[in-house]
Order: sequence, then C-alpha cells, then structure tokens
Amino acid sequence: MAATPSLPSSSAPVARPRATLFQAGARLLLLRALRRLRAGEIELCEGGELHRFGPRPAAGVLRCRVEVRDPAFYGRLVRGGTLGAAESWMRGEWSASDLTALLRMMARDADVLAGFDAGLAAGVDPARRLGHWLRGNTRRGARRNIAAHYDLGNEFFALFLDPTLTYSCGVFERADATMEEASLAKYDRLCRKLELRAEDHVLEIGTGWGGFCLHAASRYGCRVTSTTISAEQRALALERVARAGLADRVAILGRDYRDLDGRYDKLVSIEMIEAVGAEHLPAYFRACGERLAPHGRAALQAIVVPDQRYRRTLRTVDFVKRYVFPGGFLPSVGALVGAASRASDLRLVHLEELTPHYAETLRRWRARFAANRDRIRALGYAERLLRMWEYYLRYCEAGFEERTIALVQLVFERPGCRARPVGEALAR
Repeated sequence: MAATPSLPSSSAPVARPRATLFQAGARLLLLRALRRLRAGEIELCEGGELHRFGPRPAAGVLRCRVEVRDPAFYGRLVRGGTLGAAESWMRGEWSASDLTALLRMMARDADVLAGFDAGLAAGVDPARRLGHWLRGNTRRGARRNIAAHYDLGNEFFALFLDPTLTYSCGVFERADATMEEASLAKYDRLCRKLELRAEDHVLEIGTGWGGFCLHAASRYGCRVTSTTISAEQRALALERVARAGLADRVAILGRDYRDLDGRYDKLVSIEMIEAVGAEHLPAYFRACGERLAPHGRAALQAIVVPDQRYRRTLRTVDFVKRYVFPGGFLPSVGALVGAASRASDLRLVHLEELTPHYAETLRRWRARFAANRDRIRALGYAERLLRMWEYYLRYCEAGFEERTIALVQLVFERPGCRARPVGEALAR
C-alpha cells in the first residue's frame, strides 16, 4: 500500500526539532523503502502526519505504530543502517507500539532496509569490524568482555530473571509453566541427556549464577566443578551453594576454560560458547575433549545461526555484538561439529532444536523487565541502558520467532562412551 499522509482528528502536532536538509532527504528514502513492505503493517507518525505501509489490515498480520520524535532518526538510519536505527532508539528519538512486531517485519522483509546497510553505513563497517576484532576473546579479553555484560550487577539481573537466576533458555513442558519451572525443566533435560549418576563428577563450563550446579548436585547427588570468569557471578554462586548446603559437592572456580585440568565423567556448557569466538572454537573443543574421561559425554546448549548465513554473520557487527555482548558471536551447527571433529575425538550423537522455547523465555524476561523498570532505574541505571536492554530482549525475541537464529542442545561423546542412546535416557 502506498504511503498516504493523514491527520487523525485526535492528534495534534507535537513540537519537535526541525529536520536538516540531510535528514529530510533521509526521510524520503525511508518512506520510499517502506512502500516495499509486505510482512505487516507499519504506521509511521511524525508530528501530526501519519503514513501507512504494508498490506491492508487482516487477522494475524503484524502491526506496529512508529512515532518519530526527532528527525535525527532518519539521519542515523542513513549513516548507520539498521544499527544506526537501534542507536537512535537508545537515544529516544523514536518509539514503537510493538517493537517486537516491527523487528519481525524487518526480519521477514530484510530487503526493505537492506539498501541502508549497503549505503553510507557500509563505509563505517570496517571500523565496526576493527572494534569487534579488538575485543577478541584472548584470556585477558574474555575476562574484560564477560565483565562488561555479566558484571552489570546481580541485582539488575535478579529483577527480570526467575528465582533460579537462570540466564538461558527454559523448556516449557506445559503452556502454563512458570519461568522457574521452565528453567528447572531445561536443567533436568540436560541432566537426563547426560545420564547423570551420583558417582559422576561433572565439569560445567560457564557457571552463570549456579543454577545447573544446584540442580544437578541436589537432584542427582553428583559432584560438580564449575568455572566462570565473571567475578560477580562467581561470588553469588558460591553464596548460593553454601546456603544450599552443597559446598561438599560443588566447587566454583574462576578459571578460563583453557586453563582447566583434571578428568571428568560428564561435561555441560549452557549458552557459554557464544562468548568463545569463532577463532577459538578449536581450542574450546580441544579443552572439552581433554577434560572428558575416555567414557565421557558432553551436553551443550547453544544459540546458532543457519549454516548458510554463518560466514556472513561473522563479518557483520550487529546491535548485540556492538552494545550487548562485546566479543560475542553466534556459531552454526556445522561450525560446532566441524571444530569438534578437527580439534578432538568428540562425536555428535544427538541434536535437538528448542527455538520456540527461547521466544517464550524472552517474552517472560521482558515482561518482568518492564514490570520492574522503575526498580531497575532506582538502582542507578541510565534510561539509555534501559532502552538498550529493551531493544536487545525484543531483538532476540524477534530473531527466534522468525528463525533467523535458533536454540539447540547437542550431545557429544568420547569414543569409549557406552551410555544408552540419548532418546532412551530422555524417556525415563
């Protein structure tokens, strides 16, 4: 549908900065691009002027009303592409009635804004890639990158996570399951895939706040050695282990995965591999193989991109890499299996996709984040950071909904493993 300006009777022009000549030209480019929209309906409101794009309203069609509060938004979109639009959101220069729906439309109709990423924004791509490269996950770099995200403060995360303090996808075994129940179901699913027993010694790479340790040790009676390079997470995880009376069965280390020693019966790593970096995947799987006993089994949970997009994703610095997870990356299943086979004797024996569960997990997180926004602000966090986190949660939710990213659990075994097939272990 062509853009059709109109002025609703209930609207009154809102005072806003006057557009520069460049911003006015950028606005025209956006209006022209949005005429190609087919994935949903967008209403673009600026002052008292309303433009409608997309198919005629119908049941189930994605809809969003976008209000441009400052014409600087248009300039940032042209200069910075879709990342520039996200930066403009963080500055409060535009708002959306349903940001998740808007981002889903842009994922479906990626060609609508593709020209902005390929235009002036392409000129800054080398600088963005250089900045990301400088945040590489060497031992020192990894600690710096992890601290930048996870050491924001335990109180901050507690205000949107469930009581288990699980910061990874849950598994909703029932539609009415709580977020806490979904987190515990995920932990137990991994434990069953590993066939945990009381006599096992488990290595966990990436402690988080200790959710898996507490569940595995208390439910299965096994020993767990876990490691994290986040100082904030380790301090609270140690407290939680002590409070649970599990200090005799759970050890929380502060070591890089490359510096671990010993041999373990089982290994688990839950959404930690996204912080490893593509160039370090062989070292990661080499460490996993060396730490596992010859009869060992390992379970990984990972966010992945399709194999067909993996190389292009490595060259792209998107919103999450730039502002949320410095040094982060998303592997593909092929990249994981290939690195494991080249760097170790681990072999893949099981893969399960759980993508819809992550979209639901993110909906639950952002609902709690919104409900506790004032409490988070009272902790001293700036409005720009709150808007950044809202964009991040919705950006990821849209990605999982549209399957541009996926969530998988993979199980690897050493050659000497003689455990039951994973499907049989899950059925118990």
